[in-house]
Amino acid sequence: MAGKDIDRIRARSAWATVKESPVIAAIAAAPFVIALGLVWWLVGGFAAFVLLVVLGAVVVVGGKLTR
Repeated sequence: MAGKDIDRIRARSAWATVKESPVIAAIAAAPFVIALGLVWWLVGGFAAFVLLVVLGAVVVVGGKLTR
């Protein structure tokens, strides 16, 4: 149970940071958005969607493996 409490605290802290400074959050997300846009432009929408799903899976699995 303690692990879920820590995750909730981290999630609330992250959301509070985004609310206080959305410009910093946008700057942090900009490289990913630019890369996704380039893939969309060069290869197409389906490839960009596949890239989004694969990167999302990597983040989720990587996050679970590092705990």
